[in-house]
Amino acid sequence: MGGRAGRGRMTQGQHRATPWPEARARAARAGAGARAATARPPVRVPLGQALGRVLAEPLRALTDLPSFDSSAMDGWAVAGPGPWTVREESVLAGHAGAAALAAGEAVRIATGARVPAGATAVVRSEHARTEAPADPRAGTVLLHPLRAVVTGQDIRPRGQECRVGDELLPAGTVVGPAVLGLAAAAGYDEPAVLPRPRVEILVLGDELLTSGLPHDGLIRDALGPMLGPWLTALGAEVLATRRIGDDAEALYDAVTGSAAELVVTTGGTAAGPVDHVHRVLDKAGATLLVDGVKVRPGHPMLLARLDAGRHLVGLPGNPLAAVSGLLTLAAPLLAALMEEQAEAAEAPRFPVRDAVQGHPYDTRLVPVVHRDGTLVPLHYNGPAMLRGIAAADAMAVVPPGGAEPGRRLALLALPRPTETPSAQGACFT
Repeated sequence: MGGRAGRGRMTQGQHRATPWPEARARAARAGAGARAATARPPVRVPLGQALGRVLAEPLRALTDLPSFDSSAMDGWAVAGPGPWTVREESVLAGHAGAAALAAGEAVRIATGARVPAGATAVVRSEHARTEAPADPRAGTVLLHPLRAVVTGQDIRPRGQECRVGDELLPAGTVVGPAVLGLAAAAGYDEPAVLPRPRVEILVLGDELLTSGLPHDGLIRDALGPMLGPWLTALGAEVLATRRIGDDAEALYDAVTGSAAELVVTTGGTAAGPVDHVHRVLDKAGATLLVDGVKVRPGHPMLLARLDAGRHLVGLPGNPLAAVSGLLTLAAPLLAALMEEQAEAAEAPRFPVRDAVQGHPYDTRLVPVVHRDGTLVPLHYNGPAMLRGIAAADAMAVVPPGGAEPGRRLALLALPRPTETPSAQGACFT
């Protein structure tokens, strides 16, 4: 599935291979350097499109919160000590406020409603009782407290949470659901966020089909449909997923003509007769930052700097090897471009239930699931297989030599996209 893993990699390439932790660190440094070299201005997006984005500037309150004195409970707004004379009206949330209360008056009020001027407290419904007059045609209803009333109780005063101009969150905050709610409450329609890094995907290989069943030596392209949504989940704006085939000139034109900050290629990273990525990078004057990584699967992956603000990640063509390259090189680079610190944080560690065979010298990335507080390695974890990763909760980082039962292993999270823009899944020439 998906293309070549990189056929017949040269011996000297193996000697150049970078240790897996260092490869990720280089990718993060590359992303930070590109961000500094080509700073793009912030963009304003509707709140509904801001989820997962990064605040480009501090979130400052555009209004007091609350913006008026409001009731924290259903009950009675009262003025002064009780008992109180009840006015025949109710104050509801979202409606015009009631006239000012005089001392000794009370009015029914709903949670969230504006507290009338002159009110000194809100008495909860269950903390008061009403007394009707003996003759309903004469006199007024009285409200009696059932417990002591403290001035200001159950009133949310204007500005209790913040005042106009207060900094609510710093720049660099990732916008989650709670941030969306806070921004909306603070008056925002279009918060300023960092632009998404632009990515273009180039799917290489004459042997790839975009539809139908494999036949006559041709196989289905598994990476074209997968990489766009995955990169979107990592925070990128995927400009296009293009099929190039085994054409060095077309690949050169696509790489040098791309407007993306990150070009991602699939396959062709070794030294076979139609593995053109290295030759194209040489011709383009690119600088190799990582040329092979000591990791299984995916060791033929590479990272190159095209210019000060643009990079290329070359993924192996085998599907699980490509996922390994995506998590090893593309994820930390994109995180740094977006000024996120998640990649630098200590990865969570969990004990592995079963022994995991390791490589003598290289790191292994193995699909796992969580079971009763432990990690269970999945089968079907060969370089060309997607069956294991499709069922996985995460990828476990297995050090050289393997891991015995009970050893705590670091995890790489697998993104869970919530939507797939229609342009990303299609390959076109």
